Amino acid sequence: MRDTILSVVIVANVLCGVLVYFIPDMGNYILLTIASAFTLLAIYDAFLQKKHSLMRAFPIVARLRWVFEEEREKIQQYFIEDDLNGTPINREKRSIVYQRSKKEIETVPFGTQHNVYEKGYEFVKHSLFPKDHHIVKGDRVLIGSDKCIQKYDTSIINISAMSFGSLSKNAIMALNQGAKMGNFAHNTGEGGISPYHLEGGDLIFQVGTGYFGAGKTVKGKRVFDEEIFRKNAVRPEVKMIEIKFSQGAKPGHGGILPAKKNTKEISKIRSVEPYTRVDSPPNHDAFSNFEEMIAFIQRVRDLSDGKPVGVKFCVGDNDEIEEMIKTFAEVKNYPDFISVDGGEGGTGSAPLEFSNYVGTPLLDGLVFVNKTLKKYKLKEQIKIIASGKAIDAFDVVKYLALGADVIGMARSFMLSLGCIQARECNLDTCPVGVATQDEDLVEALVVKYKNVRVKNYHSKTIDAVKEVVAAMGKDKISDVTSKHVFRRDKAGAIISLNEIYEN
Repeated sequence: MRDTILSVVIVANVLCGVLVYFIPDMGNYILLTIASAFTLLAIYDAFLQKKHSLMRAFPIVARLRWVFEEEREKIQQYFIEDDLNGTPINREKRSIVYQRSKKEIETVPFGTQHNVYEKGYEFVKHSLFPKDHHIVKGDRVLIGSDKCIQKYDTSIINISAMSFGSLSKNAIMALNQGAKMGNFAHNTGEGGISPYHLEGGDLIFQVGTGYFGAGKTVKGKRVFDEEIFRKNAVRPEVKMIEIKFSQGAKPGHGGILPAKKNTKEISKIRSVEPYTRVDSPPNHDAFSNFEEMIAFIQRVRDLSDGKPVGVKFCVGDNDEIEEMIKTFAEVKNYPDFISVDGGEGGTGSAPLEFSNYVGTPLLDGLVFVNKTLKKYKLKEQIKIIASGKAIDAFDVVKYLALGADVIGMARSFMLSLGCIQARECNLDTCPVGVATQDEDLVEALVVKYKNVRVKNYHSKTIDAVKEVVAAMGKDKISDVTSKHVFRRDKAGAIISLNEIYEN
C-alpha cells in the first residue's frame, strides 16, 4: 500500500510538471504546487518520521484517521445518534433547553419516542381534576437554619457551580445577568468571585479546597484566610456560602484547571502561576474531622455576618455521611444546607476513572441524605440542593419528590448559552465560546443576547414544573412526594419511587 500511494503521488507530480511545461498558466502552477506538497508529505510520512506506524504504512491516507477522530463527536451528534441515544445529554433533552431559552415551539408531534413498557421508564400520574398551573405555589424556598441570621429566599432552580476559568468571562457575565433578570442564584464555582460575577445577580460563593477568593498560598500550601474570605463574603451580591468537599465528576480528587485555560487574569484572581495546571487539593486544610468542620462552618457563618452556609459533596461512604449528620445533631450546630452532587455530574476536566467509577449517583445519594436528615430530625433546619443532570421539568419534579428542596443545574444552563456538547471543555477550544479562554472564541458569545436565553430557560422550566404539578392535581410543588413518581421495574410492574427507595 505504501508503494502504491507513493507511486500515485509521484506520477501526479510528474503529470502536473508536464502540464506546466506545455501550458504554463497560474492554474497549472497551483496544481503542481499541490502535487509537490503531497509528494513531500508522502515521503516524510513513509521514510522520515518514526513515531506513527500507521503513517509509515499508509502515508497521507492515514492522516484521514486523525481528521475523523477530531470530528468524531460532531459526526456522531449530527449524523448517527437519534433523539434518545446521545450521551451524556441526548438530543431530545438538549432541544428542550434550546427551545425554551429561545422561546421557540417546544411541543412534540406524533407522540412519545420513549418505550413506555421498557424497564426504567418513569412517569407521574395525572388527576381527573387538574389545577390551574398559574395558582400553583412553591417555586421559592427560604434557606437558613436557626443558626442563620440572613436567611435567603431563592428559586427552586439555580445555576450550579461553574468557575471563571472553566467557563469564559462572557459565559459568566451572561449567566449572572440572566440570574439577575430571573431572580435566581448563580454559584461561583471554586474559582472565586471574578469581576464577571458582579453583574447584579445573586451569588452562592463557593469555597473549595484551594480556597480561591478565600485564602492564600503559604509555603506552597493553600490555606484559608479570614480577611480575604470576609472581603468577598460580605459583598451584597453574595447570598450564601458553600463549602465544597467534592464534586460529582471527580469526588475525592480536587478541581483541575488546565494550563491553557489558566490565563494571567485568572491566575491573578486565584493567586497562582499563570499557564500552569492548577490542581486543587483533595481535602481541606482548615479542618480534618467533623467537630473541626462544624467549628469552621460557624466561623464562616460569623465572618459572613450570618449568611446561610452549606456543604457540598458527592455521597461516598454512607457511614461517614451518617456520622457527620449525627454529629450535627449531637453538638446542635449544623450547616444551613447540603448540596448533594451526583456521580454523573459534569465538569470541564476530570480523570476518566473518577468521572466514570467514583461517587454515588444522584438519586441514591439524595435519598440517603434525605432519610438520614429525617432520622436525626434535622430536615427542617437543613435544606437539600440536588445537582446531577437535571434538564427538564420532570427531572426537577422527581428530584424534589425524593427530598430535594432546590435544584442546581450546570450543563443545562451551558446549553442555554449555546453549548453544542462538542465536549472540548478541557481543550480550551469550545467552538461557541462557553468553556474557553481563547479570546477569538469568547467573542462568539454575545452577552446581551445570551443572558436573555439564560433567563428564558429558567422561567420556562419553572412554568413547566408548575404545569406538571397542576396536572397531578396539586396546589403546591412541595405536595409532590416519592409516592407520586413511578417507574417500571424489570418484571414490567409499575411501582412508586417511595417503594423503591423506601423514602
